Amino acid sequence: MQKIIIIVAGGKGMRMGNDLPKQFLPIGGKPVLMHTLEKFHSADAEMKLILVLPEAQQDYWRELCTKYNFSLPHTIANGGETRFHSVKNGLEKATKEISDKAIIGVHDGVRPFVSTDVIRNCYKLTQKNKAVIPVIEVHETIRKIENSNSKTVDRSSYRLVQTPQVFQSDILINAYQQNYASGFTDDASVVEAAGITVTLTEGNRENIKITTPFDIIVAEAILAVK
Repeated sequence: MQKIIIIVAGGKGMRMGNDLPKQFLPIGGKPVLMHTLEKFHSADAEMKLILVLPEAQQDYWRELCTKYNFSLPHTIANGGETRFHSVKNGLEKATKEISDKAIIGVHDGVRPFVSTDVIRNCYKLTQKNKAVIPVIEVHETIRKIENSNSKTVDRSSYRLVQTPQVFQSDILINAYQQNYASGFTDDASVVEAAGITVTLTEGNRENIKITTPFDIIVAEAILAVK
């Protein structure tokens, strides 16, 4: 079955305190985004890569590809007003690539350390399940804030959600026909709003989302031991 990944990279780097968007920051000698694209290619060399970038960043990305001799084939789609709209734009590109039924994943461009095993497992499970997302257990104590008070809650009832979030193509395309809602924080929430049950699978803890300067330090440490 055809496999497609939509890699969403619309960040502006505001929490980095840096004018350079976080997906372009270098780790291990090349931009974060290149590590991410390479990981999916390593998991499956036949997978179709669709990269969603704001139009204002696309020329710079092409310059980086030339500078770093990055020639991995990928299609570029325009970023939207929100992540929801960016994914929808990526889906429009994806539908042009689908010859029959496909499996489509959506991944954060600033998660370069997802394991190839997690990628392969998510796509494999989606052949039988309609929607699959990787999660990890919560190790810290969690407190729920209610008005001016707070209380400890059972952390075993919670999971931290990662990407790629992977879906049968017709399920994801249909779900994104809905109107945007503020509660759509990821693709699973969009699909659930369309009445589809999401299946959880084990993620990998090093699959961090690079958002702050501290995350860059962690990223370099992860690369140093790989």
